[in-house]
Formats: sequence, C-alpha cells, structure tokens
Amino acid sequence: MKHDNQFQYSKSQHLEQVTVLQAQMHDFSYTKHAHEEYSFGVTLAGRQDFFASGAFHRSLPGNIIAFNPGEVHDGHSGVDDTLQYRMLYIHPQLLEPMLSSAGIKQSKDFQIIDNKLDDPLLRQHILNIASLVENKTEDKMQQECELHQMAVRIAQRYGHQCADRKDGKLDQLMLKARDFIQDNLKFDISLDEVCGQVHLSKYHFLRMFRQQFGITPHQYILNARINRAREDLESGLALDDVVFDYGFTDLSHFNRRFKPIYGMTPRAYQQHFLSS
Repeated sequence: MKHDNQFQYSKSQHLEQVTVLQAQMHDFSYTKHAHEEYSFGVTLAGRQDFFASGAFHRSLPGNIIAFNPGEVHDGHSGVDDTLQYRMLYIHPQLLEPMLSSAGIKQSKDFQIIDNKLDDPLLRQHILNIASLVENKTEDKMQQECELHQMAVRIAQRYGHQCADRKDGKLDQLMLKARDFIQDNLKFDISLDEVCGQVHLSKYHFLRMFRQQFGITPHQYILNARINRAREDLESGLALDDVVFDYGFTDLSHFNRRFKPIYGMTPRAYQQHFLSS
C-alpha cells in the first residue's frame, strides 16, 4: 500500500522567525542540507534515521532531534511504517537573546551538543509551540512565554557548556569565509575570492572548510542560496525572479535543488504560504 508524503509548513503570526513543519514520510529522503535556524523536532511515529555530526542516529517516537544553525544533516524513514514528526525552526536572532536571559553566558552562536535526546519537558515545550503556531493562536504573549520556557529548559541542560564546540583561530577564519559567502549569494562567487578573504591557499581552505561545516564551499553556497530563496518565496517575490536572482539555470534546476530539502516544489511551497 502506497503512503503519501505530506509536508505542512506553518509560520507564527506573532513571531516571524518561527516556522513549524508537520511531516509524514514514507519513501521520501532529505538530501544533505543545513538551515539558518535552530531546528528542534519530535518523532511521533515510525523511526527517523539521519546522519549528523559525523554519526548516524535513529530517533524513535518521543525522541527529540536537534540541529544547530548551519549543521549539515539528512533524514529518512528508517522502517516500513510511515514516519510522522513535528519540526520547529527558530532563527538565532530570536532564540539567542532568550537563551541569554535564561542564563547562558555566551548565547551567540550557541551550540547544542546532542542531535538526539530524550527530555520529556523539552519535548512538551516543542509540541506546545508547534500547536500554538499551527492553530494560529491569537495570544502573542502565550507564544513568547512558551518559547522562553523552552529556552530555560535548554539552559538547564546546556548552560554550563561553552557556546562553541570548536575553538582556535581557524574557526574564526571559516566564520569570516561564511559571512562573505552569505553577503554575496546573488553574485557569482569564485573560490579565489573566498580564499582571498581569509588568506589561505585553495587546498588548505577546502580541507578546513569541509572540516568546519561538513560540506564543500560549493555545496554550502548552493544550500545558502536555497535558504535565502525560500525566504523570498515566502515574501511573495515572483518565482521567475527568485530563479534568476540566485543563479539557477532555470525553474527545473531550482526544483531539483529545492524539493529534496523542503519536500515540495518552490511553486507549491510559495502557494502554500501565500494562501494560508
């Protein structure tokens, strides 16, 4: 019996940097990608298999999965039964101040060290926020308070840890390269230009960039363009303009890159948001 793959995105009416995904997957697989937001998910049914942080993970019902901004991962159903889960995406600009107020001293670029965890209280906060967003709750304060309680729980688990799992001058160089790429996504970025920003040879840079971000600079640029294009689609920018602005050869090319990350074509994604 064939099961449909379903992806339902909802944006908070009050917190514009919060998005919820309600997903049901049977034979769909996410390609390797990363988000600009913190991502928190709860597996509801089936088994969620994914690769992240150099390891393979299996998430059973009730488990939480978590990805830091820029953390490369994939994902698919690990069993014959349909996988169901909720995913909560929160931009660092919104979450990091809450983490700071909750007691994390170095909240900027804060990193959660667990990609899979079992925490009933944190799980309930994630599901509560998802429900408030999906049901278009009119009470903004209720959403903000629930999100802050989630930040408090994260601080209770990880507040004693440093904000960055990596250290040293090299990381700062890679972050500088990352910022240069993010600032120039609409331009044809060459490897020489990026290396010139951090004063490293090409081959040394390629090795260290992949070590830092888990993908090559080319893959990172493509992923970042998809993320930025998604934001433009949500804002209502014409699809043809989005294709042109981010350097895709045509709509078919854009479709092939977009769907393995968001589960639907760019046109369907935009219509989903503009009609809601």
